[in-house]
Formats: sequence, C-alpha cells, structure tokens
Amino acid sequence: MVKQKIKRKLIFLGEIDSINIELIEKSFNYLKNKVHYIVICNKSDFIRNRSSKKKDLKINEILDPINFSNYKKGHLNLYNVENLYKKKYLNLLNQIKICNNIANSTKYDLITMPINKAIFKKEMKFIGMTEYLGILNKKSTSMLMHGDKFSIIPITTHINVKNIYKHLKYENIKSFLKNTLKNLKNVSKTKFYNEIIFLCYNPHCSEEGNLGLEDIIIKNTLKNFKQVKGPYPADSAFSKIRKKTLFISAYHDQALIPFKIINKKSFNLTLGLNYRRLSPAHGTAKNIKHKYIADNTSYLTCLLF
Repeated sequence: MVKQKIKRKLIFLGEIDSINIELIEKSFNYLKNKVHYIVICNKSDFIRNRSSKKKDLKINEILDPINFSNYKKGHLNLYNVENLYKKKYLNLLNQIKICNNIANSTKYDLITMPINKAIFKKEMKFIGMTEYLGILNKKSTSMLMHGDKFSIIPITTHINVKNIYKHLKYENIKSFLKNTLKNLKNVSKTKFYNEIIFLCYNPHCSEEGNLGLEDIIIKNTLKNFKQVKGPYPADSAFSKIRKKTLFISAYHDQALIPFKIINKKSFNLTLGLNYRRLSPAHGTAKNIKHKYIADNTSYLTCLLF
C-alpha cells in the first residue's frame, strides 16, 4: 500500500490583534499528522501576542518556505518576515505579496487568516483580500463561500450598497458568469455543485420591472447560460435547499446572512487564481482575544479541504 504524501500549505497570519494565533495554536495537535504547514508572519509579533495557554508549543523558524527544508515535526513552523515599515498595513501588504509569490511558484494552498480591512481602507483603495489578490495577479477573482449545506458567490462584495446597481449591467453579469463557471471547473476535479441558482436583486424580482430593471437584465443575461437557473426571489430561495446548491447573489448580505446562519462548516475560497486561496468564514473577533473560546471549525475546514 502506497503511503499518501502529506500536503503542504501556507498560512498568512493576518491580524495579530485577533483570535488568529489562538486558532493556529489550539488546532496544532489535531493537524500535526494530517498536514504540513508554515505560518508566514513577523516572528516577534507572533511571540508577543501568544496566549499563555500554549506556551509549551515549540516554534521552529523556517529558512526555506518553498522546499520546507528545515521543517520540524512536532513544532509550529514559522517563516519570519521582518517589519520594514512603521505603518502596520504596509508590513501586512508585504507579507501578503510574499505569500502570493510562494503560492504561485509552488501551488501550495494559501490560507489567509482574517484581517482588519479598516486599517487598509484608511490608507489605500482596498475592497478585500479576494480583490487585492486579483489585482496582484492581474486576474478576475470572485469570492466563493463554501458551506456544508449550500454555497454562495456574491457579484459584489464589500462595497457601499448604494453602488450595487451599477455592477448589474448586461456585460458585467455576462463576464462575471463566464469567468465564474470557468473557474469553478478549475478549482475541483469533481463536480462541485449540482445546481446553480441566480437570485433576484429587487424584492419579488422587481414585479415585472416596476421596482427596477435590474432583474430583467439578469433574466436576459441568463439566456446565455443554460446551467444557471433563475433569477429567483431571494426571500424564499433558502426555504428548501438541495445539498450542493450554489447561489449567486447580487450583493454581500443578500446571501451571506442565510449562509452563516444555516451552514455549520464553511470557508471562503477565492476563484480565479493559479493556486487555491482559502480563508475562515469569520472576522478577527478581537473582543475575545486570549479568552480561549474561539471556534476553530472553519480554520480546520480550510486546512483539511
């Protein structure tokens, strides 16, 4: 019997003022014989923000994150990235770029831990990690939230709701669907979803155009994509869900609210990159930092996917 090779993965630590370090440390024993991974961060920041709960966990500093050359089993393996700037967001951007370069050259999965987007938005145009990785790689990316019950892809993510309608033009939707369907094939060798349902933008699918023309545009666009059903009213779409259904929504909260309520296991998967980028389906939760009560389910799902 051939022994299966343990997969290698990269973890971008993200926001240190968060539960990120706790999730990594409390999950260590469960993961140590299932996957080999390197945490990419500033080592001093990591050590300074550790919880006293796991001080016995030994740290090994990796010298070569591409080949895992001095990787030590039984240790938490870190690749140190020096802080070169006074501003926190610039150091995090540098870490993201390093992670992206390594993932592109090795095709290792990259798990990005939650960040505080506010510190980026104050300094630069920054929608989210999905979009930033798209810019870095000159790729058209989209956010797939994968759940154990159903999954969703919003056309628009972290933007002001008053601007959503601007993205629901015929050419925009057509291009989005074309790229999304192609990227879904690339992300998995097996069929990822049994059906794809497009949700209406307006209440009651705009009542034949009386509440806006966006849903008429969506309906006309879907004539070119026979594998996508809809558009269907969002207020009833989640009442009876077939497993492995993928919903496409016009905006973030339209689908993320039922997604987070109904699914027990979930994570964020970026479509469109040359490697797989995953992220836990939650935020930084800094209010419970060091309380050791954080739920690591989504983090484990990312590592074991």
